[in-house]
Amino acid sequence: MGVLKRFEQRLEGLVNGTFAKVFKSEVQPVEIAGALQRECDNNATIWNRERTVVPNDFVVELSPPDHERLSPYSGQLGDELAGMVRDYAKQQRYTFMGAIKVHLEKADDLDTGLYRVRSRTLASSTSQPQQHGGPAAAGYGAGGGAGGGGGAGYPPRPASAPPAPTAPPSYAPGPAGPAGPLPGAETRRWVEINGNRHQISGPTLVLGRSTEADVRIDDPGVSRRHCEIRAGNPSSIQDLGSTNGIVVDGQHTTRATLRDGSRIVVGSTTIIYRQAEG
Repeated sequence: MGVLKRFEQRLEGLVNGTFAKVFKSEVQPVEIAGALQRECDNNATIWNRERTVVPNDFVVELSPPDHERLSPYSGQLGDELAGMVRDYAKQQRYTFMGAIKVHLEKADDLDTGLYRVRSRTLASSTSQPQQHGGPAAAGYGAGGGAGGGGGAGYPPRPASAPPAPTAPPSYAPGPAGPAGPLPGAETRRWVEINGNRHQISGPTLVLGRSTEADVRIDDPGVSRRHCEIRAGNPSSIQDLGSTNGIVVDGQHTTRATLRDGSRIVVGSTTIIYRQAEG
């Protein structure tokens, strides 16, 4: 069972009639949960072969109407969202520098149904297992833009904490310096679609609407066998004669080289290509 599905089931166990009615508003908790997953993926930092650190302190900005509906339940909802982030991190083998916290804030510049996620990595001063390399905090960064119908991205708010450290913390082996492939390290490759991660474990990965595709995309604008990612150095993507084609990093194309963070659009679905050493 997926992390988001378990989150929904736990939430159902908490709500009463009034609580459930509130969640019929434009912004749904499961949308926020998916955005927090993407925030972890997009801000994951590889410290060494055994540790990938992700943010642990999140702010979810809501429009005034949505904030008014959800704020009376912010405590319970924040706890459940934090639990979902913890479950997702365990699944992805992510680690944290401190306790996980999720806060709801009102943003007057957002319309009903839109939301924005900011995050930072904040070291805990009380949790001994997470005190590595001394306290360090990265300022809040912008999340993946506004949610609820795919609104346009928003610029980050000014950071309220010192910038992230530029060198690995003291527990990371080896000298500090520019990251590079470790001897014998393998390249891990994956794609992120709607907050879900799909590993590229073979030489190719076919994406499409067919159940026979390696990764099925439920989008009417996607062909049955739409495109194929070919793992390599560098990796590439090839259109498989689809009806609507592919867009890679803003360019319509039939074939393109991929880099870490490349954005692929098929139909109305955005795919993020990721790769990392180790």
